[in-house]
Amino acid sequence: MFYPIQLLADFLTYTILGIVPKTLLASAVNFFIFDTIKIFILLFVIIFVVSIIRSYLLPEKIRAILSRKNKYVGNVLASLLGIITPFCSCSAIPLFLGFVQAGVPLGTTFSFLIASPMINEVALVLLLGLFGWKIALIYITSGLVIAILSGIIIGKLKVENLVESFVYENSINGNIDLPSMTMKDRVNYAFDYTKDILKKVWLYVLIGIGIGAWIHGYLPADFLAQYAGSGKWYAVPLAVLVGIPLYSNAAGVIPLVSALTEKGVSMGTTLAFMMSVTALSLPEFMILKKVMKTKLILIFAGIVGVGIMFTGYLFNFILK
Repeated sequence: MFYPIQLLADFLTYTILGIVPKTLLASAVNFFIFDTIKIFILLFVIIFVVSIIRSYLLPEKIRAILSRKNKYVGNVLASLLGIITPFCSCSAIPLFLGFVQAGVPLGTTFSFLIASPMINEVALVLLLGLFGWKIALIYITSGLVIAILSGIIIGKLKVENLVESFVYENSINGNIDLPSMTMKDRVNYAFDYTKDILKKVWLYVLIGIGIGAWIHGYLPADFLAQYAGSGKWYAVPLAVLVGIPLYSNAAGVIPLVSALTEKGVSMGTTLAFMMSVTALSLPEFMILKKVMKTKLILIFAGIVGVGIMFTGYLFNFILK
């Protein structure tokens, strides 16, 4: 699906900019151009589509599914919903905003925000084919547990005051008769909402992609295999830290996971790396910075990071 974008990135990198192919600079620049185009297309399309869908959903319907009365059930349902919505971490943000603005508890929205990029059916099928049902089952179970428990913990911390005020100012009120809108009204609403969100986050996205592109181009391919090999106690936290600046979805990381395991990196470490890339990506943090305060981002990253590291150590113990 993204092949035309890759052709365009190659043309701009090697023809227009004249960068010599197969160099570190070429790799970084090509990655930056490709991911910038891809992410902004995804953001525009997904925010627009989600906005259209939101125009059909009354807040009462959302609250009935993810209500405050059954908040733990809400965390479970939000995590399961995340699995069947195969969005990358950045494109899950509009849905996060929609949940908060519809009155869904903050902890429940975080469960969705974590599960959506971390777990998807494509990665599940690839893991099943490459490593068997045991690894695939561990992957989906651990992702669900991390998403559910992280959301519950964040919900108990009562950190609603750390969300930027404009998020709540745009809250949907139950008195609005959304179904009476015409299709033209829905399209105009979706376009205006999409434009407004992109204005708020474009610079943060570019900064995050730029840092990820530098690491992609200049970090040696065997870095993790060399310093995070099997038996090293610091392998799991190092894999998590290295994975944060990189940007990809779970399916895109699978080939790298396969290569790392072949080079001697333990499975728990590689799964921790994959989860870090998908659930704790730097571009995601850059976007989140516009909707929540730094303290809440650190709480979110800390809780999820600890969960991922625990999972990595547990899998290394189970699978050794």
